[in-house]
Amino acid sequence: MDKKKKRSKFSGKLGFVLAAAGSAVGLGNIWRFPYLAAKYGGGIFLLVYLILAFTFGYTMIMSESTLGRMTNKSPVGAFKHFKVGPILNIGGWMNAIIPLLIVPYYSVIGGWVMRYFVGYATGHGKELSHKDTFTNFIGSSQQQVIWFLIFSLITIIIIFAGVQNGIEKVSKFMMPVLVVLAVIVVIYSVTRPGAIEGVKYFLIPNFKDFSLMTVVAALGQMFYSLSIAMGILFTFGSYMKKDIDIEGSTEQVEIFDTAIAILAGLMIIPAVFAFNGGSKATLNAGPSLMFVSLPNVFNSMGLGTIIGVLFFMLVMFAALTSSVALAESVVSTFEDELHLSRRKAAVLTGTIIIVLGLLSALGFNVLSGVTPLGMSFLDFFDFLTNSVMMPIAAIATCVLILKVVGLEKIEEEITSTSKFRRKFIYNFVMKYLSIILLVVILVSSVLNALNIIHI
Repeated sequence: MDKKKKRSKFSGKLGFVLAAAGSAVGLGNIWRFPYLAAKYGGGIFLLVYLILAFTFGYTMIMSESTLGRMTNKSPVGAFKHFKVGPILNIGGWMNAIIPLLIVPYYSVIGGWVMRYFVGYATGHGKELSHKDTFTNFIGSSQQQVIWFLIFSLITIIIIFAGVQNGIEKVSKFMMPVLVVLAVIVVIYSVTRPGAIEGVKYFLIPNFKDFSLMTVVAALGQMFYSLSIAMGILFTFGSYMKKDIDIEGSTEQVEIFDTAIAILAGLMIIPAVFAFNGGSKATLNAGPSLMFVSLPNVFNSMGLGTIIGVLFFMLVMFAALTSSVALAESVVSTFEDELHLSRRKAAVLTGTIIIVLGLLSALGFNVLSGVTPLGMSFLDFFDFLTNSVMMPIAAIATCVLILKVVGLEKIEEEITSTSKFRRKFIYNFVMKYLSIILLVVILVSSVLNALNIIHI
């Protein structure tokens, strides 16, 4: 096969922005961000998160997108392009392997969201608010496998359709709809009696609530939320035409992603204050906030079923756009490194997603006795990718830029289409802060996963 076949491209800036925003806007924004904000002081957590997202987050997004466009390659090819040694090449492969491990378990959670959306859409919302419903659902191997397979197959079908006909078209439809749905749910949530206390808690910083853990939690969430070190931004950068404003596009992705996270906070935190008085136990519910606490909140509302349908449709769209972006990164690597056709790369990716995903889907029932490092398969894959591999992959990207590519080459690529307004911030963070912050994320995430500290 001709190794120099023409690479797929986004049709323009909007295609890149919506696809990259789609990759960033996912389950991390919709439930993880509000849960962490609630736990770590509301407004002060939000303030710290915004500062980090528009400095460190900006630097990492710009770095990965620029390297992708500069080399016209997905992460493995991008690292190889600069003829780095075998140790640094591992960073490229790690960026490529991470999404391959994330999509399977992410698709299991996507299946849960789809199940709840269908439940509300078919008028069974009240049943979903019972406290045992979620436990019984994940305990059923048949239910887990069915919904996981439905979600996975939708992801694979979109990937099959290609960059412009698949990812770009789906993102152009889903992302605006997602914003509209989010705004509707927010308006309803913040106008409930008692909700204003939740709005104040979330938006007004109280410096008495500040702690080192606020910074660590915000740092980890920013990393997770902006799709850093997942190979996605390398891949989408390689699909970006050379005349597109790379800084302007990156800024729009930052703003879009942060806006959705804030909207998610305004959907969930005021609702909990309105219907539960801001109970700490409810606000700290973590993963079960979406599948146990919120159905109870919706059940208390006059229009609870309609809001439940809209909310879970929104979350389903967010989960799908993220899973598609992650899977696309894998397909692109297989095309580049194994020289497969897009169709064969998509089939191989789909097969791996289903095989690994079944482990996570069955990890709560049939395989519940198998617990790597004392975790379920889903928790283990989440720990391995988010707590260990992603910070290491990002450190490799920073070393590649600082020691091999050089900040001058990065600047040259960016200024070919952009004014590079935040050049000082980019250079300062990359030179003096990036690796330190990544080591903090790595160490704190591992200590948290091992229950030595609690985030």
